Amino acid sequence: MAKQSVRSTEENGPLIAHGAEDLPAVAVASYSLEIRDKAGFVGDRANKGAFRRLLDDWRKRARKGGEDPLGDTATDDLSKKEIDAFLKDEETTAAALVRAAVDDLGEALAETLARYLQEDAWKGVKTIAVGGGFRDSKAGLMAIARAQLLLRAEGLKVTLAAIANHPDEAGLLGAVHLVPAWMLKGHDAILAVDIGGTNIRAGVVKLGNEPDFSEAKVWKSALWRHADDEPRRTATIDYLVQLIEGLIGKAEKAGVGLAPVIGVGCPGIIAADGSIARGGQNLPGGNWESTHFNLPEALRKAIPRIADQPTFIIMHNDAVVQGLSELPRMKDAKAWAAVTIGTGLGNVSFTNKET
Repeated sequence: MAKQSVRSTEENGPLIAHGAEDLPAVAVASYSLEIRDKAGFVGDRANKGAFRRLLDDWRKRARKGGEDPLGDTATDDLSKKEIDAFLKDEETTAAALVRAAVDDLGEALAETLARYLQEDAWKGVKTIAVGGGFRDSKAGLMAIARAQLLLRAEGLKVTLAAIANHPDEAGLLGAVHLVPAWMLKGHDAILAVDIGGTNIRAGVVKLGNEPDFSEAKVWKSALWRHADDEPRRTATIDYLVQLIEGLIGKAEKAGVGLAPVIGVGCPGIIAADGSIARGGQNLPGGNWESTHFNLPEALRKAIPRIADQPTFIIMHNDAVVQGLSELPRMKDAKAWAAVTIGTGLGNVSFTNKET
């Protein structure tokens, strides 16, 4: 399929393409690093699934000497809220067990980040923003704090900071930084989509009045937990289109002037033509890496016009987009990075452009 792009003038900036290294305010030094050692991919030890495995292992060990402190509910069936609830009574064995798993995950996260910091693309990184669904829990925040402590104990002068916005919103807010400001001039908002291994969220992001989009806010959003439905790929796209069309209708009714732009964050290595080169294995219902499938083209075909203008769709890796939500808070950094703790461990490193 032909690559969708906007060829701009020299004044407006470079060619806009999916998965671009050169973005309006930053250069993407790297994303989706895949570093292996003898035990496998290092990032696989510091994600949501790894925490569940660590928690389950501690429960098995505890049962050797008595009852399971967490009861009879299977580990995979415990919600984030239920796990956090065990941490409230700090003197209980249940709290101690969850803390043990949190500490183990914090150690794995610290080891993973220390390995990333050895890469050329991460040289000079002093601040790492941490997002993803696991960050939205007490256990997640404790694991981040544990990793910070261990990195400092190793003499690594790097700061870990939880992404400021809720992960559900951060994955939408970053979309405003995928295109240059001139493309959005005269509009109130854009549409954004965040595709994950468990959920898909679509939203309307109001741009605000500041040229750096520091006032951008999610105005309306809709969430679909596709993991509960296990849909095929075609059904997934159809439902996503319904979510977007519903948001377009709400914006029109409220008089919110939408730019004809949809920014998409999606797991995997994103090629310039919008295809997913690899890393889409956690996406629902089929082969998203097929040469016969192109998500931006599928969305543009289904939604050819927005506000009576041709639809322009721009897609990048989901960790890149979530990381971009931190741009207004990273103005003073030269090099910085972000990781997202979710179904996988997403990672990205940025270099700010001089202004």
